[in-house]
Amino acid sequence: MNPIVHFEILAGPGQDKQKLQQFYARAFDWNVDADNPFNYGMVDPGASKTGERGIAGAIDASEDGPDIVIYIEVDDPQRYLDRAIANGGTQVMPVTVIPGAVTMAQFRDPSGNL
Repeated sequence: MNPIVHFEILAGPGQDKQKLQQFYARAFDWNVDADNPFNYGMVDPGASKTGERGIAGAIDASEDGPDIVIYIEVDDPQRYLDRAIANGGTQVMPVTVIPGAVTMAQFRDPSGNL
């Protein structure tokens, strides 16, 4: 199985991502840590410390509009990107290596979800 390993909740242009971060922190008691050079609001569900269920994610902003993005771990990003496209998806980002972080690709599904 290819598990969901990360999510992003994104504010759109002109929207305040810090207010969005505060909303989720207050509404769900999430620890949102934006203390980094990009103010990228990392969400840690604490599962590694408490044994509770949950996946890590982030709350940030996008120039393309508000969005919710899920990240799925696969063993061969190109193969799964090709499968997504063959099944009606549209490539947004080719397989890209972000040094020291991740190798990733992005697509939109037939309904337009990223």
